[in-house]
Amino acid sequence: MKSQKNQCINSCTSTRNKVTKTRTLNRSALMKTHAVLAAFILPVAILFLVTGALYTWGIKGGYETTTHELHLKKPVQDDVVSLTELVKNELKRKDIEAPSGQAKIKRIGSSFRLEWTGSNMDIILEPTSQPLMAKLEIKNTSWLRQFVQLHKAKGGTPFKVYAVVFVTALLLLLISGFIMAWQMPKLHKLTLVSASFGLVVFFVMVISS
Repeated sequence: MKSQKNQCINSCTSTRNKVTKTRTLNRSALMKTHAVLAAFILPVAILFLVTGALYTWGIKGGYETTTHELHLKKPVQDDVVSLTELVKNELKRKDIEAPSGQAKIKRIGSSFRLEWTGSNMDIILEPTSQPLMAKLEIKNTSWLRQFVQLHKAKGGTPFKVYAVVFVTALLLLLISGFIMAWQMPKLHKLTLVSASFGLVVFFVMVISS
């Protein structure tokens, strides 16, 4: 009888140890994942935080602008493809790399112009009062403006993919942090209250905006 009792105690103790060990391993894995993600996204997180904070105060960086007159064989048309091709040819002639972003037509009343923005350069092409002449502005960004442009998704495809990776990693970082806090008995109630309060504030802000 005593032997059976000891076996039962040993079995229960072994089960508890396995559960504790499993929880410890899970928490350890979460902590490692949390640390690796935080270290990986730190540079781009600083980029977004600093440029966002400076932008709030109107500090956006500047441009070095040059203006050129283009003599045309025919008047420019309100067509993004033909205008983009015209700009590409002119930039190629000047041995200048095209902007990394996307070109678009901006219409103001009855007038229009091509705007082509990137992280390193902004291009503006617009017609003039003379049908066979157009004005081309090449605006080279300062180092701060280049970072601001990246923040505004004006960079090329590689940085856009990098930004998606950053957002995904940030989400996983928040989820892993929440799970670790939830698993700690001392923080369980505080985590629940904080999450509930955050959800309420989120809906209030959405409704009131």
